[in-house]
Parts: sequence; structure tokens; C-alpha cells
Amino acid sequence: MSTTTRTVHGTPEAVFDVLADGWSYSQWVVGASRVRDVTPGWPAPETHIHHSVGAWPLLIDDTTTVRRCERPDLLELTVRAWPSGEGVVRITCRASGADTEVTMEEDATKGPGLLVPKPVRDVLLDRRNREALRRLAILVERAQADPA
Repeated sequence: MSTTTRTVHGTPEAVFDVLADGWSYSQWVVGASRVRDVTPGWPAPETHIHHSVGAWPLLIDDTTTVRRCERPDLLELTVRAWPSGEGVVRITCRASGADTEVTMEEDATKGPGLLVPKPVRDVLLDRRNREALRRLAILVERAQADPA
């Protein structure tokens, strides 16, 4: 699995509050252009985010499913974006003083994405997940600055 880590200025609970808001998915997940629906109870196991990937007019509708959730420490997802394939994403949150070390691990599990050599896949996933964690940090830190 490709592994990417970032320190977020906020507690694990604050990070998980953003992860638990399925409607925020397209704001921090690189490539997700919109959320069409979120299963009630998200992020309980087997709940889904129905999302679109890409840019209009080339949008692909697909889903992300929760495999495991242990709030505020772990969220494990099956992510789909066919025809490119399917993968697993594991997000862990570990307190580090007043901050949280957030780690994303990801790899392809099915489909054409597996044809990309692992070293190349790891570099591409790391780049994408660095940006995703940057966006996630912005959402967490903004929510803490303005707890409205």
C-alpha cells in the first residue's frame, strides 16, 4: 500500500468529524467531483457515499463503501471509480500532542489500476493523497477556527 502522512492541527475527534461528514467527501478527496447521496448512518460499516469522479461531461458515477470504522482512530473504505478500478483506503488518526497524525494507506485491489507497476502506482497515489490530506487539514482547521 502507498502510505502518506500529514500532521493536522486538531484532535483526532475533529479530524473524524470531517471524515464522518459524507457530504464533505468531494471537498477533500482528489478526483471526486460531487456527492450524489450518503447512506444514513455514514460512516457505519456497509454504508455508502454515492459520488461522481471526473469533470463534466466525463463524469463516472460510483460508490465508496465503509469496510471498518473505529471512531476516532480508523476509517477503512472500499473506493470505486470504474472503469479505472477499485481499491482500499485506510485512514488512521493518532493524537500527537494537540495535533493529529493522519495517515492514508491506499492501493488498487481490482481492475486496470493493478496493471500500473506498483512503484509507479505508489508515487501517483502518494501525490494524490498528499493533496487530499492537505484539503482535509484545511477543512479540520477551518472548522476549529469557526465552530459555528
